[in-house]
Amino acid sequence: MRSRSDVLELAILGLLAETPMHGYELRKRLNLLLGSFRALSYGSLYPALKTLADRHLIVGADGPQTPPPHALSGKRARIVYQLTAEGKEHLGEMLATAGPSSWEDEHFGVRFALFAQTDAETRLRILEGRRTRLTERLEQVRQSATRTRERMDAYTLELQRHGLEQVEREVKWLDGLIDNERGAWRRADEKGLGRSTGPDTADGAPASQR
Repeated sequence: MRSRSDVLELAILGLLAETPMHGYELRKRLNLLLGSFRALSYGSLYPALKTLADRHLIVGADGPQTPPPHALSGKRARIVYQLTAEGKEHLGEMLATAGPSSWEDEHFGVRFALFAQTDAETRLRILEGRRTRLTERLEQVRQSATRTRERMDAYTLELQRHGLEQVEREVKWLDGLIDNERGAWRRADEKGLGRSTGPDTADGAPASQR
């Protein structure tokens, strides 16, 4: 995935794989679950839906004639979108990729939100790639700070420290997730069940969050 439109495409297909939705509900889900799309507007969503329909990846059908909140007109039919067979296949191909773009800032949140639909090996590659990327970033920022510290005022230094702490926390979080994924693989192999298709949990949350 190389562009924002690719990320939006993946997000739409991933959410529709969970359940068919009309555009209003889909927009709410995107805004709620995918931080990079909190400002998503109807102006960008509906052209994307039309493009996906033209490519036969989704199909729309009239749903219940109940208007969304604050609708200006009376009742009207709303189109409910769902994946086609081609859409399911295309989504599977997208979720199976784990190139460098999948762990960059703009893409990682979307990929992580769809981890339940992603195979274990791909999840691990993305998590390890993200950790490597952030580790490199930490080293770059620390080197820059060493060179420029004397020229910075107290507020700039504090902002830099805050940024470093955020990245360090994410690296620690990723370490826990990676350990959890690897542990799930080991336990599955010991039981002769093969690789896990989802994170190993006891209460629905990754072990790093319990």
